[in-house]
Amino acid sequence: MEARFITDAQQWNDFVATSPYGNITQSYEWGEFAKHAGSTPLHIGVVDDEGNLCAAILILVTRLPVLKSNFFYAPRGPIIADPNAPAFTVLLNFIKSEARKYGAVMLKLEPGAEAEDQHWIISLQRRGFRPSPQWLHIRNEWILDIRPDEKALLAQMKEKWRYNIRLASRKGVVIRRAEGKEDIKKFYELLQETSERDEFYIHDLEHFEAFMDIFEPKGMAIMFLAEHEGKPVAGNVLMKYGKWCWYRYGASTAKARNLMPNHLLQWNAIQWAKEHDCEYYNFIGIPSTLEEPAAQKDPLWGVYTFKRGFNGFARLSLPGYDLPYNPVLYQAYRRMLDFKNWREHRRAAKAERLEEAKNAENRNAEAKSTTSTATPPAAADTAKASV
Repeated sequence: MEARFITDAQQWNDFVATSPYGNITQSYEWGEFAKHAGSTPLHIGVVDDEGNLCAAILILVTRLPVLKSNFFYAPRGPIIADPNAPAFTVLLNFIKSEARKYGAVMLKLEPGAEAEDQHWIISLQRRGFRPSPQWLHIRNEWILDIRPDEKALLAQMKEKWRYNIRLASRKGVVIRRAEGKEDIKKFYELLQETSERDEFYIHDLEHFEAFMDIFEPKGMAIMFLAEHEGKPVAGNVLMKYGKWCWYRYGASTAKARNLMPNHLLQWNAIQWAKEHDCEYYNFIGIPSTLEEPAAQKDPLWGVYTFKRGFNGFARLSLPGYDLPYNPVLYQAYRRMLDFKNWREHRRAAKAERLEEAKNAENRNAEAKSTTSTATPPAAADTAKASV
């Protein structure tokens, strides 16, 4: 048994895609795509005596600009059936030797195991990993089992969702596959509007063009546009790997909200995933907690209620785990994160106080308005007397 770099993309994907912990972000192509974001991909595998892969990990060598150092990051990695297997030790020893070459401060893992998986938790802690206050991959995801037939899937949805799917079709919304740079640009324009409306960051157009250039020819990504009277009103991007399909990106214009294009788009996506032999449809991000009323303050609450309407279940993955290689720089990294989290918490608390003050002001204004429009008793008596 030995660890080495894997250059055979087919061998890599055959192993990762069929693993219980397989994820598109550990595919061979994800490493190629990461180059466009400035990361260096390392495809490392452990092979047995017959040359078969028994463990794999895609590591992205990522820069920590503030510390002028690198760190190793494995999104949804490693891919190994048993975290207590000797292959994991062999893998980590090889990674440590590479870390010295790249001057990596730490190895950050974000395994695909469920949050309460004690086999993983105990194994990681025993090997020197510590829970990280930061994770880059969204932990809580909404998943739909799409193995039932379409009739059953529709029956499991909320009634209003089925109605909106039919409504979009009746109103003339048409779904088609996006093709070429011009369609990518149309989707991106919708995404720009969505990001401005919902206040989230998006990459530039070239990022999405590179994304489609790498994944679409391999059958790992597809883009759909919803159109009304020939004009794009919504769109989404799906990814497929193994038996899974992911809803990667979505965008829409507020002007067409009454047409319900997003409901029809999601139903089209589910149908496409079934046609391409997927068993699970991953809507991806939802709030970190689903307990009300705390969850209702989460920016993803509205997105969650939309996804929940299609039926499904929540799945919470393990948090990030760090294995420090440079204790001094790692502590500097942790202090930097603590300061960042404190600042964000302070900013959020201030925004909440301002929102509460604004709401209170509006309530007071409404109360005064109601009082001023009501007829005072004395005035009412005078009015009666004059009749």
